[in-house]
Amino acid sequence: MTLSLVVLLPFIGAIAAPLFAQAGRTAIAIASTVPAVVALAALFPHWKTLAAGDVLVQTYEWLPSLGLSLSFRLDGLSLLFALLILIIGILIILYARYYLKKHENVAKFYSLLLLFMGSMLGIVLSSNLILMLIFWELTSLVSFLLISFWNHKKDARRGARMALAVTGGGGLALLAGVLLLGHIVGSFELDAVLAAGDQIKAHALYPITLTLVLLGAFTKSAQFPFHFWLPHAMQAPTPVSAYLHSATMVKAGVFLLARLYPALAGTDQWFYMVSFTGMATLLLGAYVALFKHDLKGLLAHSTVSHLGLITLLFGMGTELAAVAAVFHIINHATFKASLFMAAGIIDHETGTRDMRQINGLWRYMPHTATLAMVAASSMAGVPLLNGFLSKEMFFAESLELNLPGLWAYLPPVVATLAGIFAVAYSARFIHDVFFNGKPVNLPIYPPSEPPRYMKIPVEILVFACVMVGMFPAFSVGPLLYAAAAATLAGPVPDYQLAILHGFNLPLMMSFLAFFGGLAMYTQRQRFFDFHARFREIDEKAVFEAVVAYLADFAERLTARLENGSLQRYAMLLVVTAGTVAFLPLVDLGISIGAEGLSPIDVPTAVGALVLVGCALATVAMHRERLYSLILLSVVGLMVAMTFARFSAPDLALTQLSVEVVTVVLLMLALYYLPSWTPIEASGVRRWRDTAIALAAGIGMTLLTLAMLTRPFTSISEFFLANSKSGGGGTNVVNVILVDFRGFDTLGEITVLAIAALGIYAMLREIKLAPPSSDGLGNPWSVDAHPTMLKQVSRPLLPLAIMVSVYIFLRGHNVPGGGFIAGLITSIALILQYIASGMAWTQHRMRFRYQPMLALGVLIATLTGIGSYAFDYPFLTSSFAYVTLPVVGKFEVATAMIFDMGVYLTVIGATLLLMVSLGRLSMKFDQPNRGNAQGGA
Repeated sequence: MTLSLVVLLPFIGAIAAPLFAQAGRTAIAIASTVPAVVALAALFPHWKTLAAGDVLVQTYEWLPSLGLSLSFRLDGLSLLFALLILIIGILIILYARYYLKKHENVAKFYSLLLLFMGSMLGIVLSSNLILMLIFWELTSLVSFLLISFWNHKKDARRGARMALAVTGGGGLALLAGVLLLGHIVGSFELDAVLAAGDQIKAHALYPITLTLVLLGAFTKSAQFPFHFWLPHAMQAPTPVSAYLHSATMVKAGVFLLARLYPALAGTDQWFYMVSFTGMATLLLGAYVALFKHDLKGLLAHSTVSHLGLITLLFGMGTELAAVAAVFHIINHATFKASLFMAAGIIDHETGTRDMRQINGLWRYMPHTATLAMVAASSMAGVPLLNGFLSKEMFFAESLELNLPGLWAYLPPVVATLAGIFAVAYSARFIHDVFFNGKPVNLPIYPPSEPPRYMKIPVEILVFACVMVGMFPAFSVGPLLYAAAAATLAGPVPDYQLAILHGFNLPLMMSFLAFFGGLAMYTQRQRFFDFHARFREIDEKAVFEAVVAYLADFAERLTARLENGSLQRYAMLLVVTAGTVAFLPLVDLGISIGAEGLSPIDVPTAVGALVLVGCALATVAMHRERLYSLILLSVVGLMVAMTFARFSAPDLALTQLSVEVVTVVLLMLALYYLPSWTPIEASGVRRWRDTAIALAAGIGMTLLTLAMLTRPFTSISEFFLANSKSGGGGTNVVNVILVDFRGFDTLGEITVLAIAALGIYAMLREIKLAPPSSDGLGNPWSVDAHPTMLKQVSRPLLPLAIMVSVYIFLRGHNVPGGGFIAGLITSIALILQYIASGMAWTQHRMRFRYQPMLALGVLIATLTGIGSYAFDYPFLTSSFAYVTLPVVGKFEVATAMIFDMGVYLTVIGATLLLMVSLGRLSMKFDQPNRGNAQGGA
């Protein structure tokens, strides 16, 4: 329960925190920190267990037959990331309290921040890969909302769209890769996947699986060539940049590399794809960062570079490189989050992030300047700071790769060159911002230190940089060891966390990077002149051009396919389905099987002839709409009789009820349509459509004959055998709907409710003038509601309601149930609308159908959730037998409550549709308009 609670707490906080908005920004900030603090407290007791190398797994069954479960896993690696997410999240919440302006929607911001926190915790704590994917996509969606928080800015909207497109596309690739992993291993559980590393790497699908998984990781962590989205996401508020784009979201990709390291690493394909991608990203990000004038732009490209460094370390494939990668994840999160927050303070106090304007801030903001300089020095790899230690390990591992020939020099050369660039852009950050003369045309002048508590998060993170740099074994040693052990899923190689490891080649590389970076910065103007010779690619413009081209192509393709003709759409659908199915069906061989044909009796033959004759007559008379509707209703009646003939009374009752509702619906629609339509199709088109219809009909006939005349095993035997013992009912159809396949039914009534609300929303503002006569010019009857019809229909209402209640109550054991009962009730109420009019009916039925829809879906959902209270899977039903005086012994089943939800949803959806259509011709200025809308 602990791990699921840790994931759930931020989501609860996202709902609860905005309730404190009226109490002020401080109150909502405190309320937003509570879920993270409680989650940290819940993780604390497990530290000793994890330090000993054990793993905590908590599993709740969801769909075990599909390998899906709500399972959570806590080991050293997931603990490390959970601590980063929660601790930095708490600091960001405090920082945002002072960063956001009073007029901004603080409640929305904190709610989204907590949603993101919960999504990231879900990624790192999930033990089921499918569950992890759900949280993975949720982070993309929430980050889209956070990046576009200042939605009045065009660049923010575009940056959010770019981030969502790139990370969402990578998420689709990752989904395919995870499905292939599950296919190879036979399970989506992380323990099984990690234990099957040799099996995965020996499988023929390993190359494509690895490629798809890496696409998901590379897009999330902004690796080349997908790096361009991260700098453009900097249009988000600085707390978002500090949290998402330095410490958490962009770390999701490298977390995935670490998480699946035992299962996927150790092959040549892994080495070349991961290491060379990381190498390119490391160099490109470091180079571009040097030339950015925007503070957050410099930090964003440096983030891209450091993510490339971590990726390169994982790509090397050695155990010590993996340890170094995990170490740098910790260090980068601390110094980069503090740098982003320092940049936000500078922007907050000066009104700009342009480094050409914000010069000489040391004299105005010495405290902030000191904190920022320490963090930037850590980013540059200055000794006695945490960034130096992990960069030393990186330099050492770059020398250990045994590449052939001159290729052996590539990793250390790239590592040193990237280190030189890192020192250069860090020196530029320090010198250009805090020294280098005086400020130039600052929007806010003179700048000053921010509020005291706004600097506390920066101070804590900078203190961590110093502590890890000076006392690494004491401060971070146990956590790093536990995380490295979980990453390697085996013994951890010997390594030492010390300030210096003697005078060796990695130390010389560090000195070369440090002094080379300072020398590069002193000659920065030459490098700027060199860089200016090249045309800078505007990734945003390229992305927007690609999006515009795809949108234009889709619009042109849609225009060719969709011309507003339902006939054309049906033709394309039938032809496409027939073409796709033709060759496989021919290979299977379509012929009458060994079972032969059943004998045909006279009633069946007559029913079939009537059915076929009315169907053909409907087609032949389709231009005379009223006659074709009457013939179509006969077809529906014959289908219901066919169900009854072949022992399907539930289907017969449902078909009959649906047929009545459908006919009434079509009658309402026909009221606004001409009673006769002219011939529009040419003779050639009619012959074409006839040929397509005959081909499709013959194909379906042959397929049906081939299937029904061959022996086959049906799942119906299982339902017949378990309906009474497992579901407590003898009506197999209803037990399937409310028990065995209750999840399907819940989805169906939810879709029904959404469709009804959608139709209501589309029709609520439409008013159509009713036709003054029928298609032949005959005026409508003056008596819209005949007296005889009213007198007959009103006594029928209580009778129909009684029948529907009877059908509902008996549905679990004999034909009936909530769906059929709901349709019968709906028909009875629709009859009152038709007979007596909307004003009369709704004056007596003062309730709205939208709440009825919501109540129905809610009852069905809560019935399913209630099973959790008894440690059963979602929507597990229960039944018992109760004996009462006089009544005697009778059955009580929870499925009946679920069926009540179905009943209410069907009534609400059906009547909402009918009333919405019937209200189209009502005068908006009628006195009873309010009642009409109230009923709908």
